[in-house]
Amino acid sequence: MTDLPADPTVDEIRAALAPLVARNAAFDGWSDAAVDAAAQQAGIAPEIARLAFEGDAMAMIDAWFADIDARMIAACPPERLAPLSIRGRIQTLIEARLAYITRNREALRRAMAILAMPHHVARAARLGWRAADLIWRTAGDTATDLNHYTKRTSLTAIYTATLLTFLNDESDDHAATRAFLARRLAAVVELEKMKARWRIRSEHRPSLARFVGRLRYHAR
Repeated sequence: MTDLPADPTVDEIRAALAPLVARNAAFDGWSDAAVDAAAQQAGIAPEIARLAFEGDAMAMIDAWFADIDARMIAACPPERLAPLSIRGRIQTLIEARLAYITRNREALRRAMAILAMPHHVARAARLGWRAADLIWRTAGDTATDLNHYTKRTSLTAIYTATLLTFLNDESDDHAATRAFLARRLAAVVELEKMKARWRIRSEHRPSLARFVGRLRYHAR
């Protein structure tokens, strides 16, 4: 049974069923069969459960990813992240996601296959961006300029590649995946440092346009 209010909304039912649907998707795929099994486990009428997802596999995956988002935040409270560097915070947040997904690797494998379908590319991109944005914001990023978008684009690519590595990782405690993630994050951090140095140099670099302007419009 799930802890639902007496008269739950469709959104509340969807959120409550999401992890159960994922558990059953490993066997039944992201399908109505997985929803029906989840409904039975949660003590919810199957017809109501189906209404929450309307037979849409992407809606099921979306709800599960939202559940992963929530569990990541719960596993990484501010006091756990505060002593860490930005890179350490991001790695900790992603590893928290992987720790939760571990029990549902087959469901993730099936989900990734659906996300890779051409007609799901746009929705898949939105889900990847949502996760990257949440990770950056939770890590303390407050950028609002172009850097805001480049950081999230880079992290979306890293997170996706990490998931693909994770799916095929048979090492103890997924050490290979964690090492892969650490290397990719180190490369991004170094790139951000280079960009920061370039911006500082640009701000102090003499401007040819200003120099020519002074020659042409020198003070009289």
